[in-house]
Amino acid sequence: MQIEPGQNTTRLIWSLSWPQLLMMFSNFLIGFVDVWVAGRIDVRVQAALGIITQSLFVFLIIAMAVASGGMAAISQSLGAGKRLRAARYTGLCLLAAVAFGLVFLALGLPAKGLLLRLLHVPQDIEPITDYVLEVFLYTLPPYYMLIVQNAIFRARKQVLVPLYAMILVTLVCTLGDLGFGLGYFGLPRLGVKGVVWSTFSSICLGAAFSMFMLYRDGTLSRRMLPPWRWVRCGLPYLLQVAWPAGLMQVVWHFGYLALFAIVASLPVDSVEALAGMAAGLRVEAILYLPAFALNLTASILVGHFLGAGRPDEARRVALRILYIGMAGIGLITLLLWTVLGPLTGFIAPNPEVKAQALNYLTWNMLAIPFTLTTMILAGALGGAGATLYNLLGMGVGTWLVRLPLAFILGHLIFGRSTGVWISMLASQSCQAAILYYIFTRWNWQRFAMSAKRNGTNR
Repeated sequence: MQIEPGQNTTRLIWSLSWPQLLMMFSNFLIGFVDVWVAGRIDVRVQAALGIITQSLFVFLIIAMAVASGGMAAISQSLGAGKRLRAARYTGLCLLAAVAFGLVFLALGLPAKGLLLRLLHVPQDIEPITDYVLEVFLYTLPPYYMLIVQNAIFRARKQVLVPLYAMILVTLVCTLGDLGFGLGYFGLPRLGVKGVVWSTFSSICLGAAFSMFMLYRDGTLSRRMLPPWRWVRCGLPYLLQVAWPAGLMQVVWHFGYLALFAIVASLPVDSVEALAGMAAGLRVEAILYLPAFALNLTASILVGHFLGAGRPDEARRVALRILYIGMAGIGLITLLLWTVLGPLTGFIAPNPEVKAQALNYLTWNMLAIPFTLTTMILAGALGGAGATLYNLLGMGVGTWLVRLPLAFILGHLIFGRSTGVWISMLASQSCQAAILYYIFTRWNWQRFAMSAKRNGTNR
């Protein structure tokens, strides 16, 4: 699992990136199929599913935070050759996933009514939304396990296992949506029940598959259960990495909700602008998939190189990933630009919405170099455990640049959506500049875990 000196890093980057690209595409397909099937059942089902899906991130923040901490701790431990330490962090992360998944389930079920009121769910879709929310709450424990398990395998550079798990989830969810949601393949048409229970079943099977893979390679053993004395020493580093990562998710997602509110309250064409933004985000996802894959690859390799005591190589490999991303995704962006009109028209056939989507994409595709810089360097800093710096960059870019500028340009100067899209370009350039400056000038390697920092050499 360790990276050998002289190993071809470009080949290593590719071997780690392509499975994660396919994994991100599987994630994209799950959401796409759910929305597509729900729209063919009933518009109320589509609305209810959309509300709960967008709100689900609140329940998953802890899972993503634990995954970030586990990625840094496990990859650095393996890079240093500390297999027992890596095994114990694996056990600690899995125990945290089980505990928090059950806690959120226990808290969420009696608070369903309050959650629906906070989401301002319209009365005509409240019963459907209540049912969707209940099933999604049951999904939380296996979902927590799947998120953390995938991070564990990535930290170990076993990126094919999360890919296989997500392919399994995608197949089961898609076949279940079509079969039990719409009645295909001669199966009973259950409507919304078929869709949400297909999602539940697919997540459970994905988590079970990943757990079996941990059992098969010998990871699930008594040695992975850390003694309390070790937990007292090892847990602080996990928390040090996890809490900024979790808070960054809050900052990012609530920033997007605030941006939607600014667009929704524009003086003119607010509805068309919202629809155009939604359509533009779907097209933009084509570029985000490889960017996320490179983000994860940067996190893996930086963690391993820092664990091996090679900070200069950690810096070099992150910059190499950035240059590869700039070249590859830049080419994809140029190719996408040539078919932007027809592609946008397919997703948004309404002329006004299509015009808004094209306007959105024009400014946000200009921001792709800055977006790539932000995402890849954030992955590198996350692998080093320097998630506090990611929180700084994202927080400043979103709340001190994007949102104030969106209101000023969108409401006070332009009076239309163009001002909001310009603010997104400005905030992306700001975030990229902050993270690039931190990465090239600051001592972010100091956040990495040494053999002594958690009180054990094992």
